[in-house]
Amino acid sequence: MNNRLVNFPNATFGVLLLGCLLSNSESSRAQERSGGLTAVAGLKVGHFTLSGRPTGCTVVLAEDGAVGGVDVRGGSPGTRETDLLDPVNMIQRVHGVVLSGGSAFGLDAASGVVRYLDERHVGYAIGDVRVPIVVSAVIYDLGVGDSKIRPGPECGYRAANRADRTLPAEGNVGSGAGATVGKLRGMARAMKGGVGTASITLSSGLTVAAIVTVNAVGDIIDPETGSVIAGVRTPDGHGLSDARTLLRSDFSSEPRGGENTTIGVVATNATLTQSEATKVAQMAQDGLARTIYPAHTPADGDTMFSLATGSYSAPASISTIGALAADMVAQAIVRAVSAADGIPGIPSARDINDGR
Repeated sequence: MNNRLVNFPNATFGVLLLGCLLSNSESSRAQERSGGLTAVAGLKVGHFTLSGRPTGCTVVLAEDGAVGGVDVRGGSPGTRETDLLDPVNMIQRVHGVVLSGGSAFGLDAASGVVRYLDERHVGYAIGDVRVPIVVSAVIYDLGVGDSKIRPGPECGYRAANRADRTLPAEGNVGSGAGATVGKLRGMARAMKGGVGTASITLSSGLTVAAIVTVNAVGDIIDPETGSVIAGVRTPDGHGLSDARTLLRSDFSSEPRGGENTTIGVVATNATLTQSEATKVAQMAQDGLARTIYPAHTPADGDTMFSLATGSYSAPASISTIGALAADMVAQAIVRAVSAADGIPGIPSARDINDGR
């Protein structure tokens, strides 16, 4: 497989254009995301996008270890090592999280991250050996392009090698390259999803952030306006049908399971136990419910990881962290579809809103 990085259209221009149209409240929201997930000290993010078709992986590294939690809500999840994040089990800290395209095949990308960390002697110490703890979740994007082209260990390794603390790219990159949304009427009326990130830092220094790969069966709704910004298109392909209306009609077709899924990571610099990190992951799922309709369906594999790096040592309210995590997930989801570029046959939110 040729794993050369694809130069898909840069989302920067779209983000700048969107910024020109933002209201004052939306401008404040955009400013809050400064740094995205990497605003949390101790975390790095790297994307790798395959050249053969739109797909790839996104890696979050916590090389000093971070307390991890997870919450799985969708009915068709594809995950790796999530049992380790159960608070009753021995392992408390993880060193990497992989979000990947490729469905179950994409779980192989985590092996590349394990290799990358092993070469740097990062991992859980067992005697003289260090075993990297890398968890993962995948989306189904095999319906976009050649399904035989999937992220594998090399994708994970290269994404890890690219990981740094700069602002992560958004839209059609890494795990978001082949993501789509609005599939209640099938792929013929779907729109482009992607990856998005957001963060907030309070005056106290507490930071909460999220990175999300949006590949939902449902529509994407801006929670500030209640308007659908991407989702099921009208039969002519030029407008939005609104899944809320479709599901209240005589529509009874069930989307095929396992072909969708929204996955992500929320993170904080607070010091949390694994039980607390798990609660934050649970609360963060509220961000999906605010922005995706319907969410957590049998056809989705919605999974949210949480990480706590512990660089902020002051006491912090779990309720506050969880509420902010849900806010950042919602913002990241909106940003993911707003930054995405259309691909042949699958328009983006900007394409529809611009009347193309």
